[in-house]
Amino acid sequence: IAIARALLRDPPILILDEATSALDMESERLVQEAIDRLMAHRTTFVIAHRLATVQHADLILVLAEGRIVERGTHATLYAAGGLYRRLHDLQFRT
Repeated sequence: IAIARALLRDPPILILDEATSALDMESERLVQEAIDRLMAHRTTFVIAHRLATVQHADLILVLAEGRIVERGTHATLYAAGGLYRRLHDLQFRT
């Protein structure tokens, strides 16, 4: 419902705090597609533990103990081999 309200208001800045955290994988995918459309042409802050939610972001900030410890795109953070990569590998291991 909150995402629908945001669509109606068409704000220039959008803050999404764990927008898909309570959803199953299929619902998350559908909602994420809608969110991707909603984020187009606006500044969006996405707070997420599920890294799939932020993989396509222009800039990812990685926090640890309340501080920014890494920043970059998915590709640069993953290649750096730091905390982001460890978290990614834990979430996506098969």
